[in-house]
Amino acid sequence: MSLREIFNIRIAAPVLIACALTVSGNTVLAQVKDTAVSSTTTVVDTADASATQVSPASAPLISTAVDTAARYKNMQPGSTEVDHSAAYKSGAYYLLLFILFCVFLAIVGKVLELYEISRDVQGRKGAKFDSRKFQGALCIVFLIAGLYGVYWSYAVQGPMSMHESASEHGLEIDSMFNITLIITTIVFILTHVALFGFSYQYRGTKERKAYFYPHNNALERIWTIVPAIALTVLVLLGFFTWRDITNVSEEDQKKAMNIEVIGEQFKWNLRYSGEDNSIGKRNFKLTTPTNGLGIDYKDQKSWDDKLVGEIVIPVNKPVRVTIGSKDILHSFYLPDFRVQINAVPGMPTYFQFTPRLTTAQMREKRNNPAYDYILLCAKICGAGHYNMQSKVTVVSEAEYAIWIAKQPLYYNDDVKKELQLAEQKSAGENKKIALNTNTTTK
Repeated sequence: MSLREIFNIRIAAPVLIACALTVSGNTVLAQVKDTAVSSTTTVVDTADASATQVSPASAPLISTAVDTAARYKNMQPGSTEVDHSAAYKSGAYYLLLFILFCVFLAIVGKVLELYEISRDVQGRKGAKFDSRKFQGALCIVFLIAGLYGVYWSYAVQGPMSMHESASEHGLEIDSMFNITLIITTIVFILTHVALFGFSYQYRGTKERKAYFYPHNNALERIWTIVPAIALTVLVLLGFFTWRDITNVSEEDQKKAMNIEVIGEQFKWNLRYSGEDNSIGKRNFKLTTPTNGLGIDYKDQKSWDDKLVGEIVIPVNKPVRVTIGSKDILHSFYLPDFRVQINAVPGMPTYFQFTPRLTTAQMREKRNNPAYDYILLCAKICGAGHYNMQSKVTVVSEAEYAIWIAKQPLYYNDDVKKELQLAEQKSAGENKKIALNTNTTTK
């Protein structure tokens, strides 16, 4: 393969140059606009400040006591430095650099091509540029760069994105994730070493002809059976882990404290069980401005339920969350606790977990005194999706007891008055129906 075939830019070069000029032109135009706006603003501000100094507030708008022409004759608009650091963070800047790099490679290729043509015209004989060796060397370079990228992902990016789980079942999930990651990393490294290594070792030469090797049954069996076994092990590991997390016995359910979390656009509604540790029933038909969750107050289990503004839970105590939605599909997501499950309208879902680290302990581990656990929505549920958050705090049992005692009841005086009015209205309507029925009978 000659350089003419590698660096053929008759079509590509004009397109790349046009793209580069377009991007650079837009960048320059934006900078000129920023400079013009800044200069205009500076002139207006300077004129306003000078006008304030010339005449007091009580003076007429046009004063003949000051020679304004002479005063502003030598005044020049001030220059303001414009900060262009944001431009270096934009994608257009790096796109322009990439295009310029491609143009540079194309130009170098053309120069080498012209050099070869001139040697052929002059009848000079010598070793020509071997593109296959060059491409083989590039394979080794990219292999080394890729292996370094794997190391960087583990050493730098990994600690940034993965932290110790704050729940007990999260340790099992992290263990399963690490096993999967180790297996896939080993396979990734071996396959890419083989891919780039073979590409370099068996690159094309004039002295060697490629050997046609279309099929091998033994190899087919190896790379079919081995991945099938590995994937089966990983799937079974995930299945047993998920079953241990979600298949909670009735005895363990009774030991857990109960919280109800109802999602709506765009907030989380939080309800804690009272002393009976039971959440009262809900019915969407009972939803009113006062009773936004449609709580059925005929169910006495709802009388001691608590209204809260954030989630506070005690450490080392199981928590069972009943999850629902008032409008559309949401997703209950606690990343630090490895908890995520959908909030489905009309169908309650459940998740039970046990926090193992208080907020104070996690702040110490992360060396961040302002760090907080947070409840998020993992479904893109609308324009205000980003705002669907709630703070989560893990404290000791003593601190939790003090906090929960201060929280108000859902079944308050306003709700009681509304229920009484509703009962009176319903009783009045029943009397009218009874009177109408008696009159009709007579």
